[in-house]
Amino acid sequence: MNGSPNPSSSTPTPASRHVCGIVPPWLLERIAELDAPQLARAASAARYSLLATRPYRFPEPGSERAADPVRSATAGKRPVSAPQRSIHDARRTETLPGTLVRSEGEPATTDAAVSAAYDGLGDTHAPFAEAFARDSIDGRGLPLLATVHYGDDYDNAFWNGEQMVFGDGDGEVFRSFTSSLSVIGHELAHGVTQYTANLVYEGQPGALNEHVSDVFGALVEQHARREDAASASWLIGEGLFTDEVEGNALRSMLAPGTAYDDDVLGKDPQPAHFDDYVETTDDNGGVHLNSGIPNRAFATLAVALGGNAWERAGLIWYDTLVGGLSERADFATFAAATIAAAAARFGVDSEEHTAVGQAWALVGIEPSV
Repeated sequence: MNGSPNPSSSTPTPASRHVCGIVPPWLLERIAELDAPQLARAASAARYSLLATRPYRFPEPGSERAADPVRSATAGKRPVSAPQRSIHDARRTETLPGTLVRSEGEPATTDAAVSAAYDGLGDTHAPFAEAFARDSIDGRGLPLLATVHYGDDYDNAFWNGEQMVFGDGDGEVFRSFTSSLSVIGHELAHGVTQYTANLVYEGQPGALNEHVSDVFGALVEQHARREDAASASWLIGEGLFTDEVEGNALRSMLAPGTAYDDDVLGKDPQPAHFDDYVETTDDNGGVHLNSGIPNRAFATLAVALGGNAWERAGLIWYDTLVGGLSERADFATFAAATIAAAAARFGVDSEEHTAVGQAWALVGIEPSV
């Protein structure tokens, strides 16, 4: 069952009607079609997960959104509050938020998913606070709410515009979705995008939406592990696959298209260069596919600059996100904005400014003038 996803004939869905789950719909569709007896539970779980997906509660493109109070000029000056976390248990239902099982400051429970979610929310809050002086997801101290044990073998995790939601996985293809810190950081970063650039969730701006979440998901994991750019894996969703899957993660930022190569799931179809951009109506215009192109640019930049990725490359991307980026920005517009952000923070012709331009050239993106 090798091969890339089969684009559907449906039209892309507006951002406010679509869930930004970590597992793309085309991968769930592939699993849902399996007929192997040993993967019957996984196939059933994938079919259920496709049907149980809940909609965004994001504002419509072009609608009024809260102005982001955090700008690069205030980095290191704005007081940031401590995280306020609450973890709920859906008890295998689709009821949100579910039963409150752990609040901020309370001791750990015996439930591993509760502990992982609680710790993951804190690990995500930390780099936004420490590296970017951002006061939680909205910049105003938004409490961090999460629900675990959502649905029956639910094969995904998502941010719905108000909170994080984690499924337990099917146990045959996917483990619990609290098992990967990059997943937690990725989904909460969708909330940061919601309160800043609010990138439209289709086509190139949608791929950038996914890309930004992959960037900060990776940075959250690296910050928690105190890994520098050179030693980091740059994998998104590492640890999600069971041992039955031939693969390391859902995506590789440094080498898109290499995260998995499995007899059942097929080969990772992400492109690594703009020449291979996928034109499709599936997955809101290929948002989980084409994000591989800017992902490679960022990871390459971070490795080239060295040190901790959140200290230079991450700051440039954060400045871009909060700096008035259009919600319909395409790759060329975003590239130009990152180059301008690098010049503003580090200086024209600085190492950082030059390296950003080189990273975009590597993946075939010519910044818009």
